Amino acid sequence: MTATAPITQDVLTIPRKLPEGATNLVGLTRDAMHDALIAAGTPEKQAKMRVGQIWQWIYEKGVRDFALMTNLAKAYRAELAEHFVVEVPEVVSKQVSMDGTRKYLMRIAGGHEVETVYIPEEDRGTLCVSSQVGCTLTCSFCHTGTQKLVRNLTAGEIIGQVLVARDDLGEWPIPGAPKNETRLLSNIVLMGMGEPLYNFDNVRDAMKIAMDPEGVSLSRRRITLSTSGVVPEIAKTATEIGCQLAISFHATTDEVRDKLVPINKKWNIKELLDALRSYPKLSNSERITFEYVMLKDVNDSDADAHRLIKLIRGIPAKINLIPFNEWPGSPYVRSDWDRIQAFADIIYKAGYASPIRTPRGEDIMAACGQLKSATERARKSRKEIQAEAGL
Repeated sequence: MTATAPITQDVLTIPRKLPEGATNLVGLTRDAMHDALIAAGTPEKQAKMRVGQIWQWIYEKGVRDFALMTNLAKAYRAELAEHFVVEVPEVVSKQVSMDGTRKYLMRIAGGHEVETVYIPEEDRGTLCVSSQVGCTLTCSFCHTGTQKLVRNLTAGEIIGQVLVARDDLGEWPIPGAPKNETRLLSNIVLMGMGEPLYNFDNVRDAMKIAMDPEGVSLSRRRITLSTSGVVPEIAKTATEIGCQLAISFHATTDEVRDKLVPINKKWNIKELLDALRSYPKLSNSERITFEYVMLKDVNDSDADAHRLIKLIRGIPAKINLIPFNEWPGSPYVRSDWDRIQAFADIIYKAGYASPIRTPRGEDIMAACGQLKSATERARKSRKEIQAEAGL
């Protein structure tokens, strides 16, 4: 990326007028699509085959117009168009950072907006996906946490973010061209707006679609779900989704974590770690990632590092250290770089991988903890934010 300043592109969109009562096929599981096609008149004997055909058009080829689904009879395509649509979120704007990070503001049903971020790296391209409009958790260091929860995203709105990003990246196959195995979008992290485990069913269905081998076809090991610690849902992540697990941890005492991650008041550190020790997929090959944001004079001391090691002992894990990404009105500042490196060194010498995450997209407010859609802001002053954080 040779740009010297971030690029902002406003995308003017005219919402498509949907047929009255039309069902969006995006986000339906195979079983749900099967039932919907039968309800709309597809003969039951043909339904499984039709699901397979339509599925490949939508998720493998990126086609959204029934008229272009050429292995279906014209009369059947017309029938589908009467009952169904293939709709994804509208792109309101796109910003491109100096480091190549792309941030999309997407509009969904009801006029609500969410942010999605694509992060290109040498060996991968990661899409950070949102699962809710706003968030209910009010984590005091997180910009999204200052925005009130509006609603859960549907499975279609979650997987739709993936389809929109692939549109922008030009990653759908070109008819007649040799197959290109290069994946620009190779990884998904559920680390955008919202708490994924408070929208479990929709997140599960969307990720099952992403992993389906006849579509987007991402390995479960390339999908990571990050939770702040919704303990009753953690085991289900392994058994019903099967993806990688990350924990938004950030503190080594209940007193500090209660302020940083208020869900800790409901399920404290001990309860969370007990749930992780019994996690069904826990192994040396499938380690749990502990995310730890570095906040100056709050959670970054040597004593914190040693407590962290003691707390997670016996859990196959790695610790991602995240330099705090400031946002307007934030009540915290980033730990000094020397302090972050000293903290990482203590973790590493104890036998745990402790990479320091390189901040990406800070110039367009696309870095970890900075996402917050423009139209859904809960307008709070710095003083109000600090009061909620107990500062």
